[in-house]
Amino acid sequence: MNRFEVARQALAWARSRTNGLLDKIAQSADPQAALGWRPGPGRAHIAWQLMHVAVTDELFATELLVPGTTARNPDVVARYRGGSTPDDQVPTLAELRTELETSRERLIATLATFDESQLGWISPAPALTQRGLTLNDVLTLLPWHEGHHQGQAHLTFNLFVASRGPA
Repeated sequence: MNRFEVARQALAWARSRTNGLLDKIAQSADPQAALGWRPGPGRAHIAWQLMHVAVTDELFATELLVPGTTARNPDVVARYRGGSTPDDQVPTLAELRTELETSRERLIATLATFDESQLGWISPAPALTQRGLTLNDVLTLLPWHEGHHQGQAHLTFNLFVASRGPA
């Protein structure tokens, strides 16, 4: 198994956990309220965390690993990229699932254009060059990134459920 196959498996496993959380939210009494719930003032809601995962995949599928290309939804990217401020517009479960699926498909297609001889390559994209992140680092970072934000979203969902009191 090569490095890219390992990365695809890690990405698939992380996504299975994200989809599992979305399934739990879908089964809740008020999925849209759960998606928009914030653990504190100014904190990100569940939908922001998960849309951020989708936008990150989109950015790596395009401008970060393929310099000269741009993300397909610049307005969505601006709202959910790293450093953005969570707003009160809460995507639906269907919108989240579509963005997660579409951006992951694009990411996998982009990764398929590389081979193991390029693992040491550093993209000229400033966000990667400034950090000295190689393609190999990116393959490690992406599943970790999803797991990190899925964990935040999962904790936020647990806090949302607890804030509602016993069923």
